[in-house]
Amino acid sequence: MTEAIVNSANESLLSGSGLCGLIHKKAGDELEKECLKKSPCKTGDSIITKAYNLPFKYIIHTVGPKYYLSTGKEKELLKNCYKSILDLVFKYKIKSIAIPSISTGIYKYPIEEASSIAISTVKEFLNNNINIELEELIFCVYSDNDFDTYKKLL
Repeated sequence: MTEAIVNSANESLLSGSGLCGLIHKKAGDELEKECLKKSPCKTGDSIITKAYNLPFKYIIHTVGPKYYLSTGKEKELLKNCYKSILDLVFKYKIKSIAIPSISTGIYKYPIEEASSIAISTVKEFLNNNINIELEELIFCVYSDNDFDTYKKLL
């Protein structure tokens, strides 16, 4: 069991579809209330909340870029998601976390590019922050193809 999970959120931080909706449903109404107080969250940023009815201590909500809108800043924004997540992991001394493949669902970020950004950003952060207490980081993926893509890069 991880200490924290990451929610691919929308800027309002409120319940959405997919993973976000499921997290909100299982965590309960208190999560929605805390998110209302902390919203909005800009694309590329992250905020942390309690996990309420979920068996974790924290939920880190991050807002990934909408690749299908193509502003030319998608790579930078996706990198910022992972950096802001890890900044919170460092600040809160989180020892284990599960992170989904951010923006590769309804935001249509290509899995090959997104996984490369995720892994390189995490490796760079960990190399530059040797005092981080993180012991376990799990990348969560949707499909066998996604798993194979991450596996090749790791």
